[in-house]
Amino acid sequence: MAGHSHWAGIKHKKGKADKQKSKIFSKLSREITVAAKLGDKSPDMNARLRSAIQSARSANMPKENIKRAIEKSQINADSNFESMRYEGFGPNKIAVIVETLTDNKNRTASSIRTIFQKCGGSLGTLGSAAHNFQQVGVIKIDKSEIDYEKVFELAIESGANECLSNIDYHEIHCDKGEIYNVKKNLEKKINNFISTEIEWMSINNVEIAKDQKENIVDFLEILEDNEDVQSIYTNFKFNE
Repeated sequence: MAGHSHWAGIKHKKGKADKQKSKIFSKLSREITVAAKLGDKSPDMNARLRSAIQSARSANMPKENIKRAIEKSQINADSNFESMRYEGFGPNKIAVIVETLTDNKNRTASSIRTIFQKCGGSLGTLGSAAHNFQQVGVIKIDKSEIDYEKVFELAIESGANECLSNIDYHEIHCDKGEIYNVKKNLEKKINNFISTEIEWMSINNVEIAKDQKENIVDFLEILEDNEDVQSIYTNFKFNE
């Protein structure tokens, strides 16, 4: 999809399915724990927790893991996770936004800075890369849930700005401040969602030649392997 900049949606596969699943479960568990700690333990009363659980179910996380992640929010009462954002420029000057959940800001900042430097990039200050993006509410629904014509009509009626259909799922875009109002209206007709997130979408894309692709992919995968990293957004576009 043109303009889409969430690394999770454009990365290529390297046959590391088990390892990737473990990392995905770890990141989703952390988000569930934090959401449950900051709000109500019931997903019906906590929109962030409800979205985190839906994402976990879409990733086929076992129910036991989800339950354990919620319980962990009560056990680790003294453990404070913070959402931190880092911005900078990677190989070939691509703009990068990294969102993290961390219980040690110094550790995370040092790790992220080292990754940027080792891969030929540089970590900047907040705002240094963000002007290349805009924040958009993004709701993803499996295509088996509803057909495109129905979801398009429902999305517009719910106050969304755009509805797109990809290979496996429908993607609804809305103003970031309206994401949970739009989602609430969608829930009247749709039971299962892949994810509900506020994402950074690129405004200005940087075209990357085919022979430069590997360096950028390696850089982004190293970032993604960091246990504190939750989401990565970039503004590159491969020139095939």
